[in-house]
Amino acid sequence: MGRSRTIRMKIIGLLLVPLTSMVVLWGVITAVTAGESLELRQYKTLWTNLRHPAYTLISELQDERLTSAKLLRRASSQKDVADQRIRTDAARDAFRKLSSISKDRSEEIRTQVDAVYTQLDRLDAIRGEIDDGLSDRLLAGEAYNTVIDALYGLHRRVALIDDIPIYEQSRVIIELGYAKELLTREQSIALGPVTAAERRQFAQIVGNRRFLIDQGLGELDPSMRDTQVSLVTSPAYQHMRLMEDRIIAGAAPPRGWLSTTEAMSQTFGESLMRAGTLLNSRADPVADQVLSRAFILAGTCFLLVIVSIVFSLRMGNRLSKELGALRLAALEVAQERLPHVVAKLRKGETVEMPELSVATSTVEIGDVGQAFSTVQQTAVEAAIGQAQLSEGVGHVFRNLARRSQALLHRQRIQLEDMQHRATDPEALDDLFRLDHLTTRMRRHAEGLIILSGATPGRGWSKPVPLLDVARGATAEVEDYRRVTVEPMSGQRLAGPVVGDMIHLVAELIENATVYSPPHTQVIVRGEETARGFAFEVEDRGLGMSPQELAELNERLASPPEFDLADSDKLGLFVVSRLAARHDIRVTLRGSPYGGTTAIVLIPAEHVADPEPEADVKEPARPVMRVVPSE
Repeated sequence: MGRSRTIRMKIIGLLLVPLTSMVVLWGVITAVTAGESLELRQYKTLWTNLRHPAYTLISELQDERLTSAKLLRRASSQKDVADQRIRTDAARDAFRKLSSISKDRSEEIRTQVDAVYTQLDRLDAIRGEIDDGLSDRLLAGEAYNTVIDALYGLHRRVALIDDIPIYEQSRVIIELGYAKELLTREQSIALGPVTAAERRQFAQIVGNRRFLIDQGLGELDPSMRDTQVSLVTSPAYQHMRLMEDRIIAGAAPPRGWLSTTEAMSQTFGESLMRAGTLLNSRADPVADQVLSRAFILAGTCFLLVIVSIVFSLRMGNRLSKELGALRLAALEVAQERLPHVVAKLRKGETVEMPELSVATSTVEIGDVGQAFSTVQQTAVEAAIGQAQLSEGVGHVFRNLARRSQALLHRQRIQLEDMQHRATDPEALDDLFRLDHLTTRMRRHAEGLIILSGATPGRGWSKPVPLLDVARGATAEVEDYRRVTVEPMSGQRLAGPVVGDMIHLVAELIENATVYSPPHTQVIVRGEETARGFAFEVEDRGLGMSPQELAELNERLASPPEFDLADSDKLGLFVVSRLAARHDIRVTLRGSPYGGTTAIVLIPAEHVADPEPEADVKEPARPVMRVVPSE
C-alpha cells in the first residue's frame, strides 16, 4: 500500500503534470551534458584509483605466475616464490585500498570490483595447491589466468564513457595490454620442455596475441601508433616470433627464450603505460567544454521551469482550500457524526442528522459534497434498520427461549414425578437420561435469552457451595462421564450469581469435551485466591496456537456485538456476556498436557466463607441433578 498524501499534495502533483515535459527536458539536458563532463573527469580519477593499481597488480601476478611455473619445473626456490608473493600481496592491498574509493561510482563498476575481490580471495587457495603439489603447470597457470582476466574485465568496464574517440582509443590500449598478458602466458608455458597439451595451448595463445596486435595497431591514433609499430617491427620482436614458431613446430624452447620475452614484456608494458597516460590527459579539455555548455542550457531551462511552477501553484491554491474544506467535512461525518448516531441508536434514542454543506464555487466539489450528504443519510437509515433488526432478533430469541423454558420446566416437573413413582431400574435409568437432556435443553434456551440481552430467570436466594456449582455445571454437559470434578474448599457463591455461573462453567466444560479426544478426561478444579475464587477447566486436546488464544482472550475480555453470521463460537460469546455481567474474568491458556485450560476468576464480592459446621443439620439438596454413571 502506497504512502498516503494530503489533498494539497495531490493537487500540486496534478498541476505539475503539464510541466513534466519541461522538467524532463531540463533534467535530460542537465544530466546528459553535465554527466558527460563528470564522466570525462571521472575517467582521470578512475585511472588513478583503479586502472593504474590494477595494472601494477597484473604485473605482479604475471611475475608470480612465472615464478610458480619455475617452481613447478624445479627451476626456482621456495624463497624466490615467497618473496614474489609478498610483492603481489602488497600490490593487492594497494589495489583494495584505492579501489574502495571508487566502488560507489556506479553499479557496474561496483559489480566488477566485487568480481575482482572474489578472484583475489582465491589467491591463497591457488598458492596452497601449488605448495601441496595438488596443481600441475597447466592448472596453476589457468588459475592465475582467471584472476588476471577479472582485472582486465575491470579495465574494460572503466573504459566505457560517452566520448567515442577516447573510448575507442582506451579500448585499443586495453586490448594491446591484454596482448602483453598473453605474451607472459607464453613465457610461463615455454620455460622448458613442453607437453602436447601445453604446446597446443601455447599455439593458441600465440595466435590470439598476434591477432590482437595486428588489429589494435590499425585502430590507434598516429600519435600512439608510431611507438607501437616501431616496437613490433624491431629485430628483438621478430626474433621472438621466430622462437614462437619453432616451439609451435615441435622444437624445444630455444636458449634465451626467457630473457627475450622478459625484455619484450617490459617494453610492451612501458609503451602501453605511456599511451594510457597520454589518453588520460585528453579528457580534461573536453570535459571543460561540455560543462560550460551544460551550465548555459540548464540555467535557461531552470528559469522557465520556476516561472511555470509559480504560476500553476497560484492557480491551484484556491482549489486546494476548497478540497481541504470538503475533506474536513467528510472526516467530521465519518469520525463524529455517524459514530454518535450509531451510539444513540444502540441506546434506543431518536436521532437527527443535519445535511452536509461545503462552501465552494466549483461545481464538481459542490456535487461531491451533496453526494456525501446523501451517503450520510443512507448510512443513518441503514443503521436504524440494523438496530431495528437486532432488536427484533433479540425479541424473537427471547420469546422462543421463554416459551422453551416454560415447556422444559413443566417437562422436568413431570420427569421428577415419574422418577419418584418408577420402580423398574431400566425405566428409572431412561428417565434420568431424559432429565439430563432436559437440563441441557434448558441451558441452550438460557443461551438464547443471554444473546437477546436479557437475564435468565433461574436463580438462588442463598449462597451455594462452589463444589456444587461445578457439579451442577458438569450435569449440564452431554459427555459428563469424562468430566472429573476435584475436591474444593468450602467457599460458597452468592445466590444471584449461581445460575449464570453454572451456565458459564457448563459452556467451558462443553467446549473442553467437544475439542478433545473422547478417551481423555476433562478436569475441573477450584481454589481460593487473593481476589476471590478461581475455577480451572483443563482438557487434553490438540490445543490452540498463540494467535488463536490471543484472539479468543480479547473477545472474552471485551465482548463484541453478537453477529448472526458468526455462530461457530457461540458458547464463548455466551461466556463473555455472562462474565461481563458479573465482572468475572475468563482467560484461556495452553495446558501442560497440550490442550487448553480455561481459568474463571470470580471476584471476592461474589464469594462467601464456608458454612459453619454447627449450622449444618443435614446435607443440602444438590443444586443440579447429576445423572448416575451407567
